[in-house]
Amino acid sequence: MNFSYLNPTKIFFGQGQIASITDAIALSKKILVVYGGGSVKKNGVYQQVENALSEHTWVAFSGVEANPTKETMDKAVALIKEQNIDFILAVGGGSVIDGAKYAAAAAHYDGDGWDILTGDYKPEIATPIGVILTIPATGSESNGNSVITKQETQQKLAFASESVQPQFAVMDPDVMKTLPEKQLINGIVDAWVHVCEQYIAKPEGALVQDGYSEALLRALKTLGESYAERDNDLWRANLMWTANQALNGLLSLGVMQDWATHMIGHELTALWHVDHARSLAIIQPSLLRNQIEYKREKLEQMGKNVFNLVAGSDLAERTIDAIESFYHDLGVATQLTEHSGDKNAAVEAVLTKLESHGLTALTENQSVTLSEARQILNSAIA
Repeated sequence: MNFSYLNPTKIFFGQGQIASITDAIALSKKILVVYGGGSVKKNGVYQQVENALSEHTWVAFSGVEANPTKETMDKAVALIKEQNIDFILAVGGGSVIDGAKYAAAAAHYDGDGWDILTGDYKPEIATPIGVILTIPATGSESNGNSVITKQETQQKLAFASESVQPQFAVMDPDVMKTLPEKQLINGIVDAWVHVCEQYIAKPEGALVQDGYSEALLRALKTLGESYAERDNDLWRANLMWTANQALNGLLSLGVMQDWATHMIGHELTALWHVDHARSLAIIQPSLLRNQIEYKREKLEQMGKNVFNLVAGSDLAERTIDAIESFYHDLGVATQLTEHSGDKNAAVEAVLTKLESHGLTALTENQSVTLSEARQILNSAIA
């Protein structure tokens, strides 16, 4: 293990913490409050923001999509420049936060903001960001990662930069009380796959990272199994904190990571608007079965330490079955059905996107080439 680690995001966790933003943002800052489709106005979060910022100067930007688009966020970039915005407050889930990160970086760049996603421009400066998290899932509230869709070309790409790491994140589990069930389930699945991408990889003997990954997976498994008790303060708090810890940088320290499920899953979202978490559930079991000989040791470890499965020559296979059953028990499909039934055309569409993005050697072993991706997609698409 050889790494450096710093997570500068201050967390305000617990009920009533939205009021903390009053002191967390200096009165001298002109704030852009970024949010999505208006649910924050229906559930009272927006009113709490208004109260907390009653002495501040701020303007609002709404309409961030469930998968934030360059086209929408470029309008926020223009507003940041026109209004001389000093600080961005993202009020929402991972999509709103990701969109705010793009806007924060693109506002300090004179070229096309999409250059950030293609890697042609690497942001080193951005407008400071704070977050009020409303949907626990992505962990975007305390990392420097962002995923953006270019609607014009149906591309969905990611970037990472320390410059867009939020300065603080308010995590009040009460905001989850009005979330649709689908979003709660998506949160469990999204966090689960985030852990898996960092855990089910080449064994490296990192005892803390492995042990912490297994603790988070067991927590998510318990939350899934106790889903009927979700209208409960402790259940909500545990999901919000577990989803945060799944992708705040700790699990990946000094170990190899996979992320092929995400890379392929992103194409399902870009092409057919599949919910991000559900695209991961569609791809992951098929990918793990395709790559089982590379993943066998860690799958066996997961089967033993997360699912309490008995040892045996087929333990890895049974672990994948257990993962898939976990999704099914949550009512989450593991095959794509949104492609209108033309399976061959759907497979080719995804492969074309992967190739155009240079994603032709995925996983920590670079062992998912386009040939393996074809096999995975043939299994994952109905």
